[in-house]
Amino acid sequence: MGKQEKDTRDASTPPAGRAPGGTGATGGAGAKRGAGTKGMPRRDRERLILDAAAEEFGNHGYARGSTATVAARAGISKPMIYEYFGSKDGLYLACLDRAGSRLVTAVAAAQDGPPDLSRAARTMEAIFRALEARLYDWELVYDTTVPADGDLDAAAAVHRRELNRIGAAGVADMLGASPAVEPLDADLLTHLWYGTVGSVVRWWRHHPEQTAEAMNARFHRVLGALFAHGGRAGRA
Repeated sequence: MGKQEKDTRDASTPPAGRAPGGTGATGGAGAKRGAGTKGMPRRDRERLILDAAAEEFGNHGYARGSTATVAARAGISKPMIYEYFGSKDGLYLACLDRAGSRLVTAVAAAQDGPPDLSRAARTMEAIFRALEARLYDWELVYDTTVPADGDLDAAAAVHRRELNRIGAAGVADMLGASPAVEPLDADLLTHLWYGTVGSVVRWWRHHPEQTAEAMNARFHRVLGALFAHGGRAGRA
């Protein structure tokens, strides 16, 4: 963790104290340049760096995420990132922990209530609310570019396992109310649920103009239409 990882997208490291974008420094293609953070309280500057880094890593993955681009977007010098977080890994881990904790907290809170189909709807609404304007948080938790079997992969796995545990418990509670189930039914439905959540979030990534409220309404319409059609087919 303490070892500084080579940043594959950084062309150079600016001297300490110099903001990116000056002579001899690169801020990364397409990076939005911040207005500077001189005089900003440390906590606020740290949040600004994390916001910029979460967007960069969420959009490009750990492997291609650039600390130079993060610095340019946050309006700070690149060495300041290492002063605050120690390394690229340390910066990524801080972003991951914030994103994963936010998702787990939101999903866990949505489990209160009847153990029926409305629980799935509440869970999806919680995910929509947690990810609104921060869709890249999902990619941080499920980043496939993180080196396998390393510290970052292990940290992400903690959040993924907890989200999976909550999902599996919800499925078990819902099926537990029905006597007409076989042992493998819960396993199948759990996999269907995981796939559904991931697919919905990926669809949202392709339609970022959709608000959390719009996504929630759309999910309810699709879910209602699906089960209404299933009910008619079962009566036919």
